Amino acid sequence: MERIENFLDDRLLNSIDYCSTSYYYQGICPTTGKLLSLPRTSLAEAVAGGLMRRLALSETYNREGKMYGVLLVRSSLGELLVLKAFSGLLQGKAEVEGWVSPISGRDRLVIEENRTLASLEAMKRELIKLQSRSERQEYELLSRDFGDRLQYLSEILRQRREERQQQREKYRSHLQGDALTLVLAELDDLSRHDSRELHQLKQQRDKILQPLKEKIISIERRIGELKTRRKNLSRQLQEQMFAAYSLTNFAGQSLALRELKLSGALPTGAGDCCAPKLLQAAVNGGLIPIAMAEFWWGDDSQERSRGEFYGACIERCQPLLGFLLSGLSGETGGGWGRLGEAGEEERLEMLLEAIIYEDRWTIAINKPVGLLSVAGRYLDRQDSVVTRLRNLLSDGQNIREVHRLDADTSGILLLAKDRESYRRLTQQFRERKIEKVYEAILAGLVRDDRGSIELPLWGNPDDRPYQRVNWEKGKTSLSHYRVIAREGNFTRVEFRPITGRTHQLRVHAADKEGLGLAILGDRLYGGDMNFRLHLHAKSLSFCHPQSGEHICLQTEIPF
Repeated sequence: MERIENFLDDRLLNSIDYCSTSYYYQGICPTTGKLLSLPRTSLAEAVAGGLMRRLALSETYNREGKMYGVLLVRSSLGELLVLKAFSGLLQGKAEVEGWVSPISGRDRLVIEENRTLASLEAMKRELIKLQSRSERQEYELLSRDFGDRLQYLSEILRQRREERQQQREKYRSHLQGDALTLVLAELDDLSRHDSRELHQLKQQRDKILQPLKEKIISIERRIGELKTRRKNLSRQLQEQMFAAYSLTNFAGQSLALRELKLSGALPTGAGDCCAPKLLQAAVNGGLIPIAMAEFWWGDDSQERSRGEFYGACIERCQPLLGFLLSGLSGETGGGWGRLGEAGEEERLEMLLEAIIYEDRWTIAINKPVGLLSVAGRYLDRQDSVVTRLRNLLSDGQNIREVHRLDADTSGILLLAKDRESYRRLTQQFRERKIEKVYEAILAGLVRDDRGSIELPLWGNPDDRPYQRVNWEKGKTSLSHYRVIAREGNFTRVEFRPITGRTHQLRVHAADKEGLGLAILGDRLYGGDMNFRLHLHAKSLSFCHPQSGEHICLQTEIPF
């Protein structure tokens, strides 16, 4: 680990907004079911920028494209320190001086891993050699040549056949007896000759192409065998790693990767990403994480660019974060979740961080996941955006929500400070003049790039808050969608709801009459329970209730 000053000069260190946050690393605690969070702050990004400047000086890091990460931690003595990590292997090495060690357990598999990797590399070389064999190209060229020749000959023979038919009709009208029989026999001989010529060309084709085809079949069979062996060998090694890799969280619990009760199988490479390695290093060192940042460095990939920050990968990394972050106090939603534990001054500062727009008549909050928009009817559901604002703002007693977000949905929530503003804003919602834009990650691949979903939604009074499609009792709901990106087995989608029914986007995504794919983390409609709900209200446009000015609010996507 290093001191933070090694990455920043004093002038830059003093000018950074420590608390500004652009992203949260999040996961569900498997013990409590609570959402746990670790922020990516401006300070963490600045430290990562210092690491980028170091990497740029060495050709070793500039060639191999991969993820790197920094974790800001506080020691038992109160020092602010930096851990740094790379994903997977660096130049074929798992251990590199100055970087955090891999997850515990890899050392026990070094011999087996090296043996397996050598076998996989040998298979890879054989596959490349087989796939570059000339037989397939030769077969395609000869097949195309014979095809052209057969097509040309068939056309010639067709013309001859038509000419002979015309001759037969002519002779039948002018000749009789033996003379007619003789000329018809000659024409029949010509027809048989043409058939033999076509048959000989086909025989020549088969004689040349069949051996090549048999070689190609043999090559394809060998390629298939190698791919199957390679897949099985990789899976076997991965299962051994998942059994050997041991994770310990901040609560002191230790489990092998395969013992974590995660829905679905962990993919290859799980445990080798930057975030798990950094958090495990903090646990091992008795350090308290403050903030983390991950970025891509080296050659660009199809999906990632050098020097850009990225969140935790959905398949390999994020499923582990809930367990690893367990035991950290107060990490439940990036500030808002800690309001009840903080002093009055700190609570106000945390609240101000979440306000993205405010004037005399309106206020807009970037609501975190897990917090209600408005208090519920029971005592254990009184904590909400509205109650917190009313308690913390001097002019907040008349605050009222003009729309709502589900507790599990994050993003822009608009509220009014007086009765007249409330009336005008709610009227805009009723008349569908307010434009809302959401972003979501769906567990699966959406087929069409864009489209609309219109379904009648109905909430059964005996099964609240669950909504379902009901063509007899349901109310019309309409949403437009656009695919932003497809990554692995996930699709990032932008939704524009026209109506505002309860759970509208969640049902439109999950129902088989909609997209048929649940939003990642949607535990109510079939999503993975190991994630937060990946649905965020990122943009909201409205006409100001007093000035008439067009206001467009936007927020960063936290996933």
